[in-house]
Amino acid sequence: MLNTDVDHSSLEKKIESHDNSLLERIFKLKKHGTTVKMEALAGCTTFITMCYVVFVVPEMLSAAGMDRGALFVATCLISAISCIAMGLFANWPVGLAPGMGLNAFFAYAVVLGMGYSWEQAMGAVFWGGIGFMLLSIFKVREWIVDSIPKGLRIGITAGIGLFLALIGLKSAGIVVANPGTIVGLGDITS
Repeated sequence: MLNTDVDHSSLEKKIESHDNSLLERIFKLKKHGTTVKMEALAGCTTFITMCYVVFVVPEMLSAAGMDRGALFVATCLISAISCIAMGLFANWPVGLAPGMGLNAFFAYAVVLGMGYSWEQAMGAVFWGGIGFMLLSIFKVREWIVDSIPKGLRIGITAGIGLFLALIGLKSAGIVVANPGTIVGLGDITS
């Protein structure tokens, strides 16, 4: 007869001690005052608060004519790769995903507003990335950011947040275009 009684507490301790030795060497958990369980819970919490991005980014960029399925896969992959890289190389527990503000600007202002194709806009994004990389390497970006007054930096951040809120309200039909006032109240009964 097969004995199915297993001492789960000793098994869990063995697994945790084995995992802790590897994870302790890589992430120095005790030094940072944390445990594997706490980090797993924090990771799940971070994922739950960020998972909307994998649905909103494809929806936003597909308005510019890009393939929604490919955008979903790309958003998931780049989010996973960047989070893993941040954990392994920087040992910093931060969730990373594509930013909403620049995606909204890309789709609604550059492609739909200015009339460029999404391929042309992606070319501009590529060359902009090369430019920002060079500015970062030569510390010009840091000098520029430090020269902008703090109040203006906060105002820009608030403006991006309001722009994203306007896009959400427009998508929900709560606000609509109005030639006299730019935006107007939509039909909130539907």
